[in-house]
Amino acid sequence: MDIVRLFDGVYSLDGKLATLSLAGGVKVYGEEHRSYQGKEYRLWNPYRSKLGAAIMNGMRNENIREGDSVLYLGAATGTTSSHVSDIVGKRGIVYCVELSERNMRDLIKVCENRANMLPILGDARDTDAYSDMVDMCDIIYQDVSSPEQAKILRDNARFLKRGGYAYFAIKSQSIDIKRSPEHTFKRALEQLDEVFEIVEEVRIEPYHKLHLFVVLRKRG
Repeated sequence: MDIVRLFDGVYSLDGKLATLSLAGGVKVYGEEHRSYQGKEYRLWNPYRSKLGAAIMNGMRNENIREGDSVLYLGAATGTTSSHVSDIVGKRGIVYCVELSERNMRDLIKVCENRANMLPILGDARDTDAYSDMVDMCDIIYQDVSSPEQAKILRDNARFLKRGGYAYFAIKSQSIDIKRSPEHTFKRALEQLDEVFEIVEEVRIEPYHKLHLFVVLRKRG
């Protein structure tokens, strides 16, 4: 097996993306597991993950590290957040905010096998509702379907440490289906300019159409 370390906790196994499993033998979304030299790796499907797609498409700034605290907005059923859980490891934490009660039921099952994942049933537009559950974080990850995507990230920046990173999956069709995706991406990023500086932009086709994945850093 050909293994290449891409980033902290992120690997390429024979050309396929993977993370080291924090919950041995437990699958989250039917992903394939492979063992090598006593370690268990989970293959990371980029068609199921915006972050995975960005890495596959050459993203250079993957700054999530072991021990980091991550505020994950729009955790859904736990696909990408479980890989983030693998990366931050036992010393890290992933605060998983999810609005859908149906998704939360599946997310809780994932969290039961991962002590570093905290499920929070809540609306990412209402930061006061979970402010007493979330400490200051190193990373914000946002994958939310809403016309207010930029405002949501800007409001949640209250939880991000100075110089911390935000990973923002902009869904153009959730904001404005009448305008071009490029116009929508530009307008969304303009709304964040006072709070964040752009580090990198990555288009994530063919895995996810009409999306832009952006790495941002909180201004000092």
